Amino acid sequence: MNGNIHSIETLGTVDGPGVRYVIFTQGCLLRCQFCHNADTWEIGTGKQMSVSEIMDDLISYLPFFQSSGGGITVSGGEPLLQIPFLLELFKECKKKGIHTTIDSSGGCFSSSKHFLDQFRELLQYTDLVLLDLKHIDRKKHIDLTGMSNVHILEFARYLSDEKIPVWVRHVLVPTVTDDVENLKKLGEFIGTLQNVQKIEILPYHKLGTYKWEALGYEYPLADIEPPSEEKVDLAYQLLTKHWGAPIL
Repeated sequence: MNGNIHSIETLGTVDGPGVRYVIFTQGCLLRCQFCHNADTWEIGTGKQMSVSEIMDDLISYLPFFQSSGGGITVSGGEPLLQIPFLLELFKECKKKGIHTTIDSSGGCFSSSKHFLDQFRELLQYTDLVLLDLKHIDRKKHIDLTGMSNVHILEFARYLSDEKIPVWVRHVLVPTVTDDVENLKKLGEFIGTLQNVQKIEILPYHKLGTYKWEALGYEYPLADIEPPSEEKVDLAYQLLTKHWGAPIL
């Protein structure tokens, strides 16, 4: 079983607990204006890598995972576009006792039987989902990502119903995702979920601008500066106001 892989970071520290082996898959349906991995958008490209290739490399980092409480995180792009590959990879990881995490926007979530049958099986081998909630307002979500958030909110509810541990992440972009009323509504929505173990505010940055330029794209947020520490603190207060960390 092969996957379309963009790149691998062997000692990641910001994509889940502990030190992590982070795989960035190729392909995404969203077109987020703040995306720092725009080169992962194209579906069906990237380097073809087999599960056995990845496992052979990953095993050499096991001492770092075991001592830090880390494991493997599959990010993107959108990893759920490649569920069969992900399933085989996570099955092999579980044989080695490796903690598994998916970093997903839920952009390809579907209530179809075909998707859910595959996804349910994958969740049996998944310890944690990093859930990127971009915006609570449907129209603003379309403006920001090119896609509605209706099925993404369904994805969040589905994970809650299935009691899959989740870390919610929200990228805070001044004038785009930092509106107080929208943050309050997002916090209220998060408060309805029963599986959220952690909430993270990811301050907007411009580190991916050069990728847009290299791809010949016009970067839409060129005039936006990163948020202040005060804005980040306020956003965190609003998103956590109705949240109580669960015991799963």
